[in-house]
Amino acid sequence: MKKTINAAIGGCSFIIDEDAYDTLDNYLECSQKALDNNSSSTEVMEELEARIADLLKCRLGGRQVVNLAMVESVIGELGYPEGYRTEDQNRKDNEDFGERPARKLFRDPDGKKIAGVCSGLALFLGVDVVLIRVIFLVALICGSAGFWIYLVIWVAAPEARTAAEKCELRGIPATAENIRRFTTGH
Repeated sequence: MKKTINAAIGGCSFIIDEDAYDTLDNYLECSQKALDNNSSSTEVMEELEARIADLLKCRLGGRQVVNLAMVESVIGELGYPEGYRTEDQNRKDNEDFGERPARKLFRDPDGKKIAGVCSGLALFLGVDVVLIRVIFLVALICGSAGFWIYLVIWVAAPEARTAAEKCELRGIPATAENIRRFTTGH
């Protein structure tokens, strides 16, 4: 018989095995220690917990209790923050991970001039934002197509608000370090 704990992670309630809880609690403590004691550390931790909650929900499926294997899988996907890496993680970082995460189109609030459409498209396509802006400007001057395309993308593409969405926009994994990077604005 295993002891279970009801825990709130990222605003969601989970029933979690005691050993899985201890592992996750240790991971979150390591992440907190790795952060600078500045005003954005709370925001980074909230983003990290929200990402953990999303990943745990995906792994639960029809199950009701989060076990140690699920927690280790989530931690493996997020990775440890700088300064808290084990030898296995350092070796894993040097190996080829295979496929990169799929990119998803969002409007980029960090590089926006009007609505973030050009900046988001540039990050999504992996090209310079100036090229996209010039293309839209030329399309606007030559006819109204540039305006309508811009407007459709503005309405259809959501703004990347969370650090995980900013990672998806760039096609990089939503690891603890990347979440920290996009939450603190580096």
